[in-house]
Amino acid sequence: MKHFISVLILAVSIFLAGCASAQNNSAPTKIPTNTRTAPASMEIDSQGAVTVEITPLNLDQPGDTLKFDVAMNTHMVDLSMDLAKLTTLTTDTGLTLQPTVWDAPKGGHHVEGTLAFPATQSGKAILDSAKQLTLTMTGVDNVTRTFTWNLNVK
Repeated sequence: MKHFISVLILAVSIFLAGCASAQNNSAPTKIPTNTRTAPASMEIDSQGAVTVEITPLNLDQPGDTLKFDVAMNTHMVDLSMDLAKLTTLTTDTGLTLQPTVWDAPKGGHHVEGTLAFPATQSGKAILDSAKQLTLTMTGVDNVTRTFTWNLNVK
């Protein structure tokens, strides 16, 4: 019995040490793009206790919507928020859009889903003449996160 209790205490200690080391007690930082191993179009923000990874899915062929894959990971924050209410997409030409859909499971510590924005505004394609897109997310772990993509203008 003594051996079982010792093993149990050791296992709990290891688990708690792992969770504690996952905390980000330093100042918020954005991971530089040259140090990550991710697709070139993926943007990563690791401020606070939540890491957010966003990858555009169809900027080259948007159709009716511009879609972004969003993955959020944490060990401390409930990720049940509605990103359609917390996110905007702006172009360098001055257009600002709200998402039409945040398609993801509700809650948990590891959430992945699709954020969709209309590809047109007032009948005009939002990517026309745009050289840059900026996605801004507020309120995920009380942090404002900014993701920017340069577009290949033809």
